[in-house]
Amino acid sequence: MADKPIDHLQSVPELPELIRTKKNKPPKMAVVDEDNCTGCSACVPFCPVDCIEPVPDDKYEDAPIPPVQVRWNECIGCQVCAKVCDKLTWNAIRMIPTKVFEERYDFMVDKKINNGQ
Repeated sequence: MADKPIDHLQSVPELPELIRTKKNKPPKMAVVDEDNCTGCSACVPFCPVDCIEPVPDDKYEDAPIPPVQVRWNECIGCQVCAKVCDKLTWNAIRMIPTKVFEERYDFMVDKKINNGQ
């Protein structure tokens, strides 16, 4: 009896239709644990609002591959990046309740933003 092949990408969500605006403050925010991030950028192409990028080169002098960061005000809290990171790499993206995030990072997340052109 042949074993059925395992689909390791089954739990990775499908990309949503292109999202150009953030209509509400998200209930959770994506935060990258830079100490755990390998800089592989596996999460980048999955972000529907394109708000994940490598940290600036001057932040770490000795990092051969810099970790990524989330542009917080553009994040819609869809959790796709966290799921991709968990399934494909190192689980370096945490979803934090927005109120906790705002207190911890002293950053107020905008309710609306237009990412369209």
